[in-house]
Amino acid sequence: MAAISNFKRAVPAGQQNVLSSLRTTQLVADSKAVLPAELINTILDYLPVVDMFRFAQTSRRMQEMVYDDTRWIQRLKSMGCWNEAEARQRFDEAMRRKADAQKASEARRTGFPPNGATDGPPRKVSTTLFDAGLEEEMQRKSVEPKVRPRASTLDKGFDDMALSPGGASPSALAYPTEPSLALKVLSRVRSTRGMARQEYGKVYGALAPYYFDLARSKSHSDPVLFRTYRDPEQQAHMLAQLKVFAKSDFAQGWSRREEKLDTMMGIFENAVLREFEQGSEARDFDGRMKKYAQVLVALNGGTAGIDSFIYNHPIMLDKEKLGNPADCLRLAGPGQISLQPSHDFFRGLAIALNEEAAIIDRVFPASVDVFQPFIERIVEDVVSEYVTSLFDEAHDVSVETYLKAVAGVFDQALQLVMSLTATKGSKSDFSDNAMLMISRCFEQHVDLYLQEELDFFKRQSGAEVEAWEKRLTEEEQTAESFFMSNVSRQAAKRDFLTSFKKVVMAPVNVLPTFGSSGAPKPATSAVAVNGQNLDPTSGSTTPNPERSVSPRPEAPTSELAAKAAIMNSRLEGIRSLFSIEVALSLTHTAKASLERAARFVRLGGQSGEEAKEQCESIFIKMLQILGGRHMKPGFDKAVSHLSDYKPREVVDHSKEGVAPLVAFLELVNVGDLIQQMIDVFYLQELVAAKLTDQDDFLSAACKEKKRFEQMLDERVAAGLNKGIDVLMDEVEYLCGTTQLPTDFNPPVGPNGSIQVLDIGPSHTAKRIVDVVSSHTNMLVGSTDKTVLDVFNQEVGLRLFTALCKHLKRQRISVDGAIKLISDMNAYNTYIVSLRNKSITQYFAALRELSQIYLIDPNHAKEIATIIADTDRYHGIFRAEEVYEYAERRADWYQIKGAVEKQMYGVGCVAM
Repeated sequence: MAAISNFKRAVPAGQQNVLSSLRTTQLVADSKAVLPAELINTILDYLPVVDMFRFAQTSRRMQEMVYDDTRWIQRLKSMGCWNEAEARQRFDEAMRRKADAQKASEARRTGFPPNGATDGPPRKVSTTLFDAGLEEEMQRKSVEPKVRPRASTLDKGFDDMALSPGGASPSALAYPTEPSLALKVLSRVRSTRGMARQEYGKVYGALAPYYFDLARSKSHSDPVLFRTYRDPEQQAHMLAQLKVFAKSDFAQGWSRREEKLDTMMGIFENAVLREFEQGSEARDFDGRMKKYAQVLVALNGGTAGIDSFIYNHPIMLDKEKLGNPADCLRLAGPGQISLQPSHDFFRGLAIALNEEAAIIDRVFPASVDVFQPFIERIVEDVVSEYVTSLFDEAHDVSVETYLKAVAGVFDQALQLVMSLTATKGSKSDFSDNAMLMISRCFEQHVDLYLQEELDFFKRQSGAEVEAWEKRLTEEEQTAESFFMSNVSRQAAKRDFLTSFKKVVMAPVNVLPTFGSSGAPKPATSAVAVNGQNLDPTSGSTTPNPERSVSPRPEAPTSELAAKAAIMNSRLEGIRSLFSIEVALSLTHTAKASLERAARFVRLGGQSGEEAKEQCESIFIKMLQILGGRHMKPGFDKAVSHLSDYKPREVVDHSKEGVAPLVAFLELVNVGDLIQQMIDVFYLQELVAAKLTDQDDFLSAACKEKKRFEQMLDERVAAGLNKGIDVLMDEVEYLCGTTQLPTDFNPPVGPNGSIQVLDIGPSHTAKRIVDVVSSHTNMLVGSTDKTVLDVFNQEVGLRLFTALCKHLKRQRISVDGAIKLISDMNAYNTYIVSLRNKSITQYFAALRELSQIYLIDPNHAKEIATIIADTDRYHGIFRAEEVYEYAERRADWYQIKGAVEKQMYGVGCVAM
């Protein structure tokens, strides 16, 4: 900024000669601005409004700087009266109207319609050379600036108000705005670009006189505001507007003026609050309470009134009347808890809160939410104190009582939230906020509760399994003591060799004598099963009842018989090595724990996630205890007991199936039932409740469930493997004890004829098929199809091996070959029913092999041909092996030479 000044000084008459040389002198001084424009602009921000307009009168550039629209937008923003979106919309609309006006003006000037429209005849344009009205208007405007004062630069909004609040007394101030209009001056501010100064001028003209007058006041009776407005609500509105207006005061001394305003508002608020509290004491809801509540809300949102209403409420002062937490323990039995007192507590609290909701609607305006802070205070001071005291006392009684108390009271607290009725001022998310308050009340107890819940389940489940194991061990020890009670150690030693020969070797004496025409003699002594007396000298054959049935049978008197009875008792006890009742008890305990813990998932956030993880941990711990500590040891014991089974020590084989193997298969069925029960539990209690994701293969619960199933499959496979050994031992025993020598080699009658009464399968073949099929059928539906196929395949191969060994011990005649072929057909029919193609060829080859015994001895050539035909046996038997089976013909020594001659002649085999 630069200014040029000319200085001319007049010279006195007596000094004209001296100053004659300066007469024509003209001093020219160039001056430059000392302060930069940016600094001047910053200084303007801290000037009072009156001084800003005085500064604007110094020059045009100062006026432009003061009238800059951004300066006044900043002041409107400081008061929260500027909406940029609204300003942008108004600007766009103004620009659009301006563009439309320009198009219309252009259309009028050219005579063509806007937008290039050509419809209708062209408009006639007249040219006026002289317009008297226009000339008169131009002359008037040229004269006005000469008589108009310069103070017009204040513009609308500032031109009619007193600009110097400090130069006049309060009574001399001008208040151009009507008092009724000043009450709503802030709400009428419009956000228009280019008009911010005018809009702020309206606010300044309406509020600045009261603001500066209040700042000069010495007492609460001095301000003109309280004399202009007599209604307390109007006074509150004006004070609230002055508080907002004070935010645009950046001039020196703003903090003192704002402090003075806050002091006046505090005095006014205290006076109104006293009236409100007096109305509350008088229960004048629709009178003084409602009136002064609206005044407090108009002043500053009503915070003081809301706080007074909450803190002085009877519920806060007499919260002991709602209930005593100790009643839940005192009214119940020892170690028990009754949740009826807590239910009454929450029910009474819900009734009281709903009554207060109705009162809040009557007293406070709908623009403020009083019910939510009221409930928040009730939860913090009343509910939290009640539940904390109850939980501490319950934990001192027992952990189970504590767990029931936490879960039950949390459920009742949620019922309290759902029973609350929202007020008119409540927000749309009132229920969610109330739930959040209750959640925060219980969050401090969640961590301890979840840990105690898991520990309690582990203790309860572990104790259940330990009690089962202890009871099982005691029963085994009791049975062993009972069986050994009548045994004399010295007598047992003296009689040991005799007992061993009679008892252990007894099955060997009943084996058939090959080539004998008579039946074997029955065994003279028997080793009993199922609890029968094993002493051959004892006449007692009392059967052993079930484990839980009394009275017990007579105890054996020999040590060997006692040990055999102990082994039999263990084999019978296979089916009780783990119990479905224990599994049910564990699942019920887990279900109760899950139902309690799952309630806290509704807390959401970190506490909700922790509750969900703890629910998975309970399920995982149940599987570990049920599988690792109960079922796995049971399967291992069952396999161990199966290994001790020796069918040759047992005489009573009249029952269907092998008793220990049947018991083990029943155990497998129980295990499968438990597994299905776990599947149902997993789907209903965890997946359906959304405590875990069934498709999440990384889920800890899902992985533990797979480990549990894998463990069962491995134990079942190990048991079935041992069961196959036991089953084949039984098959070999049946082959050796029930197959009569006359089955395949019938005796010759007195007249030289052979009588064949039955051409069907032998009794032995029927027994073997029944025994094997009964055991394989027991697995159908209880085990996986893959495991069942492998089991059937192994049984078929082992049965084939046993039959081959048995066939090599027989002597078979041509007449007895019919019985043998019938047996082989029976075996083959059974194997075909298994639908396992990998083993059908073995028994088809065995059936073909039995044909060599049916050929008449006179046809040695055919016998040699059948022996040499390896394709006939599907590659199962080699020619050398078929030759060995041919040697079991009863007439082999009669046809041996002819067969070998035929075989050597054709070069079939090299002997």
